[in-house]
Amino acid sequence: MTAVIESRGTLRQSNQRGARRPSSVVSHLFLVALIIYFLVPLWWLVVASSKNVQGLFDGTGGALWFDQTIDYVGNLSLLFTYNDGIYLQWMANSALYAIGGGVGATVIAVLAGYGFAKFAFRGRNFTFALLLGSVMVPATALVIPTFVLFSTASLTDTMWAVILPSFLNPFGVYLMRVYIADAVPTELMDAARVDGASEFRTFIQVALPLMKPAVVTVLLLSVVANWNNYFLPLVMLSNSQLFPVTTGLGLWQGLASANNGGGTSLWNLIIIGALVSVIPLIIAFLSLQKYWQGGLSMGSLK
Repeated sequence: MTAVIESRGTLRQSNQRGARRPSSVVSHLFLVALIIYFLVPLWWLVVASSKNVQGLFDGTGGALWFDQTIDYVGNLSLLFTYNDGIYLQWMANSALYAIGGGVGATVIAVLAGYGFAKFAFRGRNFTFALLLGSVMVPATALVIPTFVLFSTASLTDTMWAVILPSFLNPFGVYLMRVYIADAVPTELMDAARVDGASEFRTFIQVALPLMKPAVVTVLLLSVVANWNNYFLPLVMLSNSQLFPVTTGLGLWQGLASANNGGGTSLWNLIIIGALVSVIPLIIAFLSLQKYWQGGLSMGSLK
């Protein structure tokens, strides 16, 4: 009798495994398809960056494979020397806009999220509802009003016209409030106050260390968003020396398209410039990954 029961249990378990197997295979195939979908454009960028102008349009290797001649060094040399090395100036501008705007947006998000999460004040829920509503407004819809505002203040065609609007990050405030509400115990803050710590000291020494994963996440998201920002600099800036790399590459693309194949072509510079502009973001993601894992581990323990 016991053997029969065990055999039935084994058969039931095998049937369950067999039932799970098709769905598991489908989910894995779907994930593989997504990986290929995201990696193919990056692979094309790596391959196309090795080709000269002629190889881009009539090369022997095809669109997704290398030609016989791989010319990364030549393309990089042209990229960094073309027009007195203006690409390096664009990269430096992008770094300044991304870091300056990202740090400012993170500071404001941390302070606002901390205030919403840990302080009760009149109108808190209504103000936070307005904040959530602003998340639904496309950033491009605010560019023209922002341009009019900065034009009145005589700040257009300056670096501040790109940095200051980047300080506003409603999603970062929302993310910080949700994280702080769970990650920073109110009892721990009350204990610090009882011991005589001021509000500023409680924030710096008690709350802020517990926010590190969320702070790094908001900082990285803000930096990436500012690095990839295209429309705001395009509207605010007219001096090409102040362009970030996104707007600069857009300028080159317009010139190459208008050139219609005559004279010096810029397509190889545009493609390898796009590849170089991605490298800092990859480094930032890989170097800050451990903080995200720490935040996920903290959340799983709760």
